[in-house]
Amino acid sequence: MSENVVHLHKPTDPPTPDTAPTVLTVVPDAPPARPVPLWVRSGRAIKTGVTHDKTRATVRAAARHSLYTFNGGRIVARRAWDGRTGSRYERMIRAAEAAGNLEAAEEWEERLQRFRAARHHRRMDLLHSPVEAAKGVAVGAGMSIGVLVALGVVMAINTGHVGDVITPLSATIDFIALLIRIVQIVWGPALTIGPFLALLALWSVGRKQQAAPAWALPANVRSSEGEPITPSIVVKALRDLGVPALARAIKEMGDAGASMLGPIRIAGCGVEVDVTLPSGVATNEVQNKRRKLAENLTRHEHEVFITIPEAARTVRLWIADSGALDEPIGPSPLVTDETLTANYKTGRAPWGQDLRGDAAELSVYQRHLLVTGLSNQGKTAALRALALWLALDRTVQFWIADLKGVGDWAPFDGIAKVLIEGPSDSHCIQATEMVEDAVEEMNRRIEAVRKDPSLVFPPLIVLVDEAQKAFMCPAKGEDGRPYGGAKATSRYFMAVREIHNQGRAVDVLMWQGTQDPTDQNLPKLVREGAHTRASLVVGTESQAEMALGAKAVNAGAAPHLLRQGLDKGTLVVASDGIAIPAGQSSITVRTHFIDDEPAAEIAARAKALRDGVATLHAIDRGEERDALADVAAVIGDAPRMRTDEVLKRLHALDTAVYRSWNNVRLKRLLEEHGEEPKKSHGVMVVRRDDVARALANRDTDGSASASQ
Repeated sequence: MSENVVHLHKPTDPPTPDTAPTVLTVVPDAPPARPVPLWVRSGRAIKTGVTHDKTRATVRAAARHSLYTFNGGRIVARRAWDGRTGSRYERMIRAAEAAGNLEAAEEWEERLQRFRAARHHRRMDLLHSPVEAAKGVAVGAGMSIGVLVALGVVMAINTGHVGDVITPLSATIDFIALLIRIVQIVWGPALTIGPFLALLALWSVGRKQQAAPAWALPANVRSSEGEPITPSIVVKALRDLGVPALARAIKEMGDAGASMLGPIRIAGCGVEVDVTLPSGVATNEVQNKRRKLAENLTRHEHEVFITIPEAARTVRLWIADSGALDEPIGPSPLVTDETLTANYKTGRAPWGQDLRGDAAELSVYQRHLLVTGLSNQGKTAALRALALWLALDRTVQFWIADLKGVGDWAPFDGIAKVLIEGPSDSHCIQATEMVEDAVEEMNRRIEAVRKDPSLVFPPLIVLVDEAQKAFMCPAKGEDGRPYGGAKATSRYFMAVREIHNQGRAVDVLMWQGTQDPTDQNLPKLVREGAHTRASLVVGTESQAEMALGAKAVNAGAAPHLLRQGLDKGTLVVASDGIAIPAGQSSITVRTHFIDDEPAAEIAARAKALRDGVATLHAIDRGEERDALADVAAVIGDAPRMRTDEVLKRLHALDTAVYRSWNNVRLKRLLEEHGEEPKKSHGVMVVRRDDVARALANRDTDGSASASQ
């Protein structure tokens, strides 16, 4: 029976420490723990022993060295078989045929025939060799005895002893007897040690070839991080890709599977190789296995890029050095070189580096731009880096709408003529009106060029960041047209389309940044109107096609395979304004990140080049106009005027105010004052007397209200 334990403690709420009574509490002892059964303890001990690191290392070492010896024997046997037969030539013939290289196949066929002919001559010689060998031995033995006897005769003449005639012969016989004795002594141990030496030789061959499974290899070999890319590694990776036709073709090729490969070239922080696939294997079968191929090459998925060059049945593999893509690429030349300038027409913006480590420079001359991707992946930074470079060309004008409104574009205050910052619907409306003003500027320039083709206008960059908010804006104008949307009634959509259609001819360019593209927030006609399309990481392949186009994605562009959060600032770019390797339709660029402080310094250099720009932070629509009085003014003394002519004259009177007016809006204005357009000879017109009466009624109503 267990003893009880007495604990002393005080109440939880004593009135005072001095007066608190002491309370005795009896707490029984906990029951003793049940003993663990022997079979459980034994199982745990066995499991611990089996799973211990030393046990694993011992098993791995035993398996490794055993397999070195076994597979070394296979390698030696294979080499011996290849040396004695024409199997090596036959494998090369099959490889050449599989690769479609008939000339190489014929050459190897000729070599095989020559090998067989030489082997036949050697075998025929062996039929006559025993007799010839016996004759040779007899002649050699006779000549040797004759020489020894002659030597003995010379010795006997010299010494005067007849017995010296056989001295050389007897010495030779004694030497031969000694050799026989040595062989008799060594033969027994040699028979015992010989098999061990043979096994050691086979083990050495297997060890040099690492002829054991990966799990049995030493830790420093088993961890193949940074393993150099060799032809054999690439062939094995393709063979184990899980494409049956490819595996069968490589198996038939044997070791000559490397004939599929072009030269392995160093390309920046990795290597590049072209692989000509055998007949029956499509390029998309390899593209769809990107992750498995990367793992077969001991790389992560993001470290292997597969593109389709111009050559048929060929895939181009770019394989990064292990971990190289996780290293930063360094600061932008805009930050490190304070003397750097820009030229809109002939210059190229230093945007970043491609995967080969070469500088990626983009020409923006007369090219509309679209940058898209998921949120917080570096879209604004990529756009701002281009704009900061272009700001160093003092002739370039900027109209900017930042619909995020957190200060990313604040450095352009004093550079941009218009800078709208904010996420609300009113800011989206202002952004839409800014783009519509750009359309008016474009039309003005086009009209001026028609009259004088020699005119040259300063480049105008109309930039809308977070443009998806403008497309999704639910607000409507006075005429009932929505500001957002993807239909022909959408004011923002139509304004962007007009700039895409004609803006580049007069250097009015549309730059947009948008996130998570869909058909609703990035209509097809808008995204396809951009000459330079760049995408950060996106969620799906369909979004990648929206961002870059189906052609680029089908040719290997894969922004949907970038790593969210880890590949910030990495863009897949489809444009003729950047150097793209021959045969590819896109290039992957790791953009330079320019932080806010250096961005402000670059912007200060850009401001110093300019004469001072007064930045508007909202579109100024001018003072309120008296629409009814304006209608009366444009009609003038005419008794009546067609409604479309009235609208045209109102538009000429104040474009900013009357741009969006139509027949419905004009009719509503007159109806508010008790009048409305009427038909004359089947055409809607506005009568001068009706407008005058409406003005008189309004003035009378206003006077009556004032008197009251």
